[in-house]
Amino acid sequence: MTLVKGLWEDVEPLDCSPLLDQFLCSNRRYRQKETTRMDTASLLWSLLFSSIGLGFFIYGKNQKALVPAVCGVTLMIFPYFVSSTLLLVCIGLGLMALPFFIRF
Repeated sequence: MTLVKGLWEDVEPLDCSPLLDQFLCSNRRYRQKETTRMDTASLLWSLLFSSIGLGFFIYGKNQKALVPAVCGVTLMIFPYFVSSTLLLVCIGLGLMALPFFIRF
């Protein structure tokens, strides 16, 4: 039986051999529940892409260019919806390169 309480869940007691210390067995009884968390790499990549997106947006607004402005807004928003660091970097680099290939 598993009881979920906040970020921690109570799991079935482990079969600890008598040779193991009781302290080790009692600490293994509780484990942190798997939740979606941002690790440091994702957080820093998100900050970088959002900052570059702000620059693209300001440039596009001042130059009245649609593509850099839209790419800037997209660069600022998309990190909230992507959880994989590799995917975050690939999409971010693609969005940064887009205004250099599409101009109108």
